[in-house]
Amino acid sequence: MRAPAFWWRPPGLAARLLAPLGMIYGAVTAARMKRAGTRLGIPVICVGNPTAGGAGKTPAALLVADRLRSFGRRPVFLSRGYGGRLDGPLQVDPALHGPADCGDEPLLLAAAGPTVVARDRRVGAELAATLGDVIVMDDGLQNPALEKTLSLAVVDGATGFGNGFCIPAGPLRAPIRDQMPKIDAFLVVGGDGSGGPVRDAGRAWTTARLVADPAAAAALRGRDVSAFAGIGRPEKFFETLRASGASVARMTRFADHHPYERFELEAMIAAADRENLALVTTEKDMVKIRAVAPDLAARIFCLPVTLVPDDPAAFDALVARALSPSA
Repeated sequence: MRAPAFWWRPPGLAARLLAPLGMIYGAVTAARMKRAGTRLGIPVICVGNPTAGGAGKTPAALLVADRLRSFGRRPVFLSRGYGGRLDGPLQVDPALHGPADCGDEPLLLAAAGPTVVARDRRVGAELAATLGDVIVMDDGLQNPALEKTLSLAVVDGATGFGNGFCIPAGPLRAPIRDQMPKIDAFLVVGGDGSGGPVRDAGRAWTTARLVADPAAAAALRGRDVSAFAGIGRPEKFFETLRASGASVARMTRFADHHPYERFELEAMIAAADRENLALVTTEKDMVKIRAVAPDLAARIFCLPVTLVPDDPAAFDALVARALSPSA
């Protein structure tokens, strides 16, 4: 779904009208979160969102895995595989599986390390445990199937918890007071570096920023571009493009996990050509585009991003907590 704009503004009429539904949704999720999870023989680091998408969860999972490898560990990603048709458990193989099989995010993760997709997280974790010595869950903060060694909640520094209401009245997946007992630390992505909405939350927190791939950014620097994205918060991608030196002349927003069709891509390419604009999208969107129209993908720029901690030592210390014997 595409997040409504009113989610990120102070509560107005739409939010208040939907608030009763949000209370029901939030109460059901909060009750589910209280269930006890299965304890595994290896650490489980959950990288999730208190809100519905768009904060930088998948780049954060990639960052966690990178730091684990620097410690000499063998991380394995575990994902629900949102948008894919296969229930799993299965190890994602980019040579065999496409977005329609396992979703777009698992394919990004699989390019960086072993990745397991499973609707049943417990069963998926059992397979993942045979492939490495630390599980990095991409999403699952509200899923009680596994006991987590470390639950890292990723928050957008610009939008925080939005209007503070639960889906569909706001972006929260459950009331923040009910999620707090399951959160060990916050990772704030973007913003002014002050910690924003979480600095007084009574949990450890650190900050990071999205940085564009240098070579891709250099190719777009100074150019007029037509940008499109089907992610949780497309504005974050547009902001990264501007920070990279591109001039964003046109912006097209699609719903998160949007399944592109050939006619859409042809129309955007034609419009960009008419206006002499470079057409550019995210790495996550490009995964789906290459699957449906590899010939058209060659005509679209891709701007990969990585998440860079503002205080690398503090972030490493946070991840290392999950590896200590007392964790």
